[in-house]
Order: sequence, then C-alpha cells, then structure tokens
Amino acid sequence: MESQGIEHRTVQVNGINMHVAEKGNGPLILFVHGFPELWYSWRHQILALSALGYRAVAPDLRGYGDTDAPASPSSYNCLYMVGDLVALLDAIAPDQEQVFVVAHDWGATIAWYLCLLRPDRVKALVSLSVQFMPRNPQRKVIESLQAAYGDDYYICRFQEPGVIEAEFAQMGTTRVIKEFLTYRNPGPLFLPKGKGFGHPTNTPIVLPSWLSEDEVNYYAAKFDKTGFTGGINYYRNLDINWELTAPWTGAQVKVPVKFVVGDQDLVYNSRGAQDFIHKGGFKKFVPLLEEVVVLEGVAHFLQQEKPDEISKHIHDFIKNFH
Repeated sequence: MESQGIEHRTVQVNGINMHVAEKGNGPLILFVHGFPELWYSWRHQILALSALGYRAVAPDLRGYGDTDAPASPSSYNCLYMVGDLVALLDAIAPDQEQVFVVAHDWGATIAWYLCLLRPDRVKALVSLSVQFMPRNPQRKVIESLQAAYGDDYYICRFQEPGVIEAEFAQMGTTRVIKEFLTYRNPGPLFLPKGKGFGHPTNTPIVLPSWLSEDEVNYYAAKFDKTGFTGGINYYRNLDINWELTAPWTGAQVKVPVKFVVGDQDLVYNSRGAQDFIHKGGFKKFVPLLEEVVVLEGVAHFLQQEKPDEISKHIHDFIKNFH
C-alpha cells in the first residue's frame, strides 16, 4: 500500500501523537475507522477518492496502530475522540472550516458525536454500518445490552479490564483479526468465556476473496505491537459517554447524511435497528438524512468487502456539496 503514493506522518493533536495516512489534493475527506481496524481499512477508498480530486485523510485513532495509546481507560471517552478529530483538522487543514466525513463502526459512532457537538466542522457525513443512536435517558447502555443479550454478548464481555485481552492473547492476534473480519453471522456476537468465538480456535478460517493473508498480517503486526486494549477501551466508556452526553438528550444531528449498511451486518440486525432506520426514527433525529442504502449479501466490513461500490456511494453523495 505504501508504494501507491499514500503518505504517512505523525501529527500532535490533543496531547497525543496521531499517525495519519493521506493522499491527494482538494476538498478533505476524513475517514474514521472502527474496531478492530486501522487507517488501513480505508486503503481502497483513499486511492479511489484521491484519484477523483479529493484529499483523503485516514488517521489511526487513539489506542490503535501507530497513534499513541494512553494507559488510562478513561482517556477513551467521546469527548476525547471528538477532540482528537477537531484538533487533527485544525492541524492539517486550518483553511478548511468544514470537511467531509466518512466513518464506519466505532468511527461512525464518533462521527455522530462530532456532528452533534461540532456540526460547524462537517460538510456532510457518509456513515457506514452504524446509524445514529439516540440517548435513552431511562437506562444506561451496558445495562440495556445485558438485558437484551445477556453476559456473553461481546460488548458486555469487553467491560472488565484485562479479561478479554487475556483470552485474545491465548487465541493469538492473527486468529482474532481473522475471526472479526470474516464474521458474517447477522445475529449478535457472543464470546462465551474460554470458548473464543463459539467454536474451537483451531477450526480453519477460509479468507473471503476480498481479504488476503498479507492484509490480515498488516493488521496483526500492528495489533501485536499495541494489543487490543486501546480499541476495547472505547467499549468500556459506553456508560461514561451516556453520562457525558446527557445535555444532548433528544438533540438532532443537523448535518447532511447518507447511510450505507449491509443486510448481513450484525448492527443492522440488532434489536430494533431496522425499524428505527426505516420507519422514521432515524429521520426524526437526523432530519438531513438524504439516503439510506442497504447492500444485499454484504456483512459488517463493507468498505473492504465491496470497495468499489462503497467508494462510488461516497463520491455520488459528497459531489453534491461543492
């Protein structure tokens, strides 16, 4: 990938060193990755969009890859995340008041926070996989998830520091990356204690056509270096984020949005998601939601599974805002 003209540098933002991959000139598109991912998840889009006249910028978020990983779990709440992105934009594009944002998985959650807290910085958002999730003032997030899915649900299993990391270490980094990236079950993800992903850890995993051993190895090398704790700490702040965002209960996101999801995505198939997305709830909270696209036969890591389609969906939307 490096040889294809993608440049790498480190930028000081919000008290940490952030690694950024970028290519191209023109209006800036900020690509925000999810878990367990890196800037590298956007490799196809960086090449495609930079070729279309955009400046594609994809950081490793805090806790990931070549970006600093603060030790304290409390350093991974939503205000730090939004702070990192705003500081990054200030540092690398001081002349562009507003930028395009394209975000997936946890990156999408952070992008929704960015749009809620700093809509003045976002020209338009393309959100992949994760729709806006309005805050429920009645009940904290983890409690709600436990009630819906039980203690083996992956987000519940992520809560206690060190426990899931030890299990992942036993499975091996490469195995864990393969399990996540090839996960295609539209049902909820359970990680029963000591049972890995619910099947023996020596069950062979056949990689799909869109993912090569070399690509898996790129992820694995970075996560071997950092471990998974930084990424998992995002999940450990779900209740903290719930507390911090109390002032925004009921607030609308006032940014133009396109939402793209695969019909096999575990998020799209989670309880209540499809009703919310298709029956008016989503549009109520995101009044400038202009388009919802559901890709058939596509799972969670859609920008890697269908790179050309996703790049086209991004371009078709953002070209309207020049």
